[in-house]
Amino acid sequence: MNITSTIHHTARARAGVPLALGRQHPKAAYQQTDLAALAKYFILLMLRNVTSDGYVIEDPANPGQYSVPGCIIAAPSFPSNTPGVDQDYVYNWVRDAAITAIEIAAADLPATPGGGVPSLTDYVSFARLCQSNAHPTLGHACFTVAGQPRPWTEQNDGPAIQSLALLQAYPQLDAATQAIARQVIETNISYLLGAYQQPTTNLWEEHEGLSFFARSVQLRCFREVAANSYGIGVAANVPTAIAWLENALQDHWNGSYYVTMLAPGAGPGVSIVSGDLGYDPNIDIISACVYGAVPTTDTRLLATAARLRSQWADPNSNSFYPINGTDQARGIGPLLGRYPGDTYDGDVAHPVAGGHPWALCTCNFAELYYRLANDVDHAGKVPLDSLSEDFFAQVGVTSTTSIADASAALRNAGDAMLRAVVYHSDRYELSEQFDGTSGYEKSVHNLTWSYASFLSAVRAKTGGSKLSGKAASKSARTSGGKK
Repeated sequence: MNITSTIHHTARARAGVPLALGRQHPKAAYQQTDLAALAKYFILLMLRNVTSDGYVIEDPANPGQYSVPGCIIAAPSFPSNTPGVDQDYVYNWVRDAAITAIEIAAADLPATPGGGVPSLTDYVSFARLCQSNAHPTLGHACFTVAGQPRPWTEQNDGPAIQSLALLQAYPQLDAATQAIARQVIETNISYLLGAYQQPTTNLWEEHEGLSFFARSVQLRCFREVAANSYGIGVAANVPTAIAWLENALQDHWNGSYYVTMLAPGAGPGVSIVSGDLGYDPNIDIISACVYGAVPTTDTRLLATAARLRSQWADPNSNSFYPINGTDQARGIGPLLGRYPGDTYDGDVAHPVAGGHPWALCTCNFAELYYRLANDVDHAGKVPLDSLSEDFFAQVGVTSTTSIADASAALRNAGDAMLRAVVYHSDRYELSEQFDGTSGYEKSVHNLTWSYASFLSAVRAKTGGSKLSGKAASKSARTSGGKK
């Protein structure tokens, strides 16, 4: 938050106001934010939710029980400690932890002499602990800070995205930890080969069915394991699983958008969720691109994305967030939510109609823009057809737009979304949600996934697998670590 805003505004969600200098009207501070530089600070904020030998968390639901190194909590939120927010997020969700571990690996943190990156070494050990304790299946989604299963749902995207995180971290691990990582991955793959065709609980932990997100992440996992050069065993039926999932993802298309959750046996495009609940279009389709195998150039994906943006950014939409109208005048946004019928308020446990935008949803969409811009530059063409024309029209791209201008428009759209997240942050700290009317932060504070999604988007913006800049350190491989 800049000094002008700190002095003149008590509102925590404001991060700078343009000042008129004579007749000049310079850009507001929030329109000039160096997103890549800010990402380095967000790494530090994210790491506050990662435990180690020297940073221990007491389980607020079980006093006297302390965290094991490598636990990544979703957020430091517990009702008695966070007045006004009736949520307990002091747990390790397999998916959230894996997404965070991917960003830790991408941050190029320093390794110990002759060893690996400590936070990644701890993560691998904690992943093995949770895997060994998982019950009733290896798809169990949530664990205590001590690595014990918490009563929760089975979510079969978890083992897949955890395996992807371990593959990302692998070069920064010492030899002993690499052996553990291989074992965890091979166990995950064995489980997934028996589960990938089955229904599972979805990304938002609300419905069970055939999940587009889970299938996309599983497909990417199988592909990357099949191509690995680390000595990780590849079962003979992995190619069969890859082919099956490639076909299964096509079944989610209903002629207008990808349906998030299919009803088993009901045929292509038939949702398991009643239409009056407003569960589609669902932002987890975008997350399936960010974390899974759906390419950015899939024009069915882009058709879905266009509907997602318009339902929260178009004033004529019943799901329109008023803050997006205000932010449009600032040249930032829009902020995006999960799905049009969302009733999860975040501050309270009971359903509240209306829904609100989420930081991670907005950052995932921004990443789609950045990655698509990169793909357009690389291919030298824009994937513009009758399905994707609305998506490109939203950022001012038509059939006559040059390649350079099209990729620039996409990057500018991504920047506007990330700058809205920064503008409405609480002195750069990110909550789970923003109020759809006022823009103020709401729900749990310091959501780990919010930071991770911002970091992932910035990596896509800069076109690299790691965050650029002098702050990056040598990896274990170049610091004397064993491979």
